[in-house]
Amino acid sequence: MDFTEKTILGRTGLAVGRLGIASSYGAPTEAYEEAFERGCNYFLLGSFIKGRSKEMIKAIRNISDKGKRDELVVAMHDYTHNILLQRPHFKSGLKTLGLSHIDVLILGYYVKVPGQGVMSGARKLKQNGLIRHIGIASHNRKTFKELITEVDVFHVRYNAVNSGAEQDVFPYLPEENHPGVVSYTATRWGQLLKESKMPPGEEPLNAVDCYRFALSHPDVDLVMTGTRNLEMMRDNLGLLDEGPLSGDELTRIRKIGEYIYGRKRESEG
Repeated sequence: MDFTEKTILGRTGLAVGRLGIASSYGAPTEAYEEAFERGCNYFLLGSFIKGRSKEMIKAIRNISDKGKRDELVVAMHDYTHNILLQRPHFKSGLKTLGLSHIDVLILGYYVKVPGQGVMSGARKLKQNGLIRHIGIASHNRKTFKELITEVDVFHVRYNAVNSGAEQDVFPYLPEENHPGVVSYTATRWGQLLKESKMPPGEEPLNAVDCYRFALSHPDVDLVMTGTRNLEMMRDNLGLLDEGPLSGDELTRIRKIGEYIYGRKRESEG
């Protein structure tokens, strides 16, 4: 498995780099453009491009102006939990981006299956050519099983601490025509990087270790990263020069994840 090569994002048919890039962490435009040049073309914006998205918006415009819009996969979160077609700021957001459509609309975060109004509104956006594919993000893994035929992209929390998707999501994906799978919170909100969280005698992981863990699972198409500056982006792009974890590496990281998860349960007990 070569992380420098793009993969196909499930039934969308979209070719994507293995590292997805989130907009909400403050990285400069040049960091996003450098990631794109390295093949990382899945760009995720906040809800209707609100929040800290202006630098990614500049990057999307710059890349599009170079005639490379078709190489980008632009995804956008929506948190309104309402009928999207009645939200004029969605079209306003497209205008700000300088785009006629986005590639994936991510409905998030849902603890249960979205209502018919939301799903109908999303489908109308698709029918009108404003979005190409519908996705969903959820912390409730049972939600994904009910939407396997309804949406095209799953944003799934998956890391060495929260690995329940291995039992509750991945086994239910059909072999053919399955949704694309995007993993997020790979570092478990930074806990896997902290020395204070490690088992005795263990060194903390780095971000690339965490990304490799996610991508070592064959059902994960890409893993999200969020960076604050160009240096951090370059560090995370180091993933592309690595391959899947070895058996010993995987065992070590699972051990760390189980330790952190066990400590969490103890603190809640």
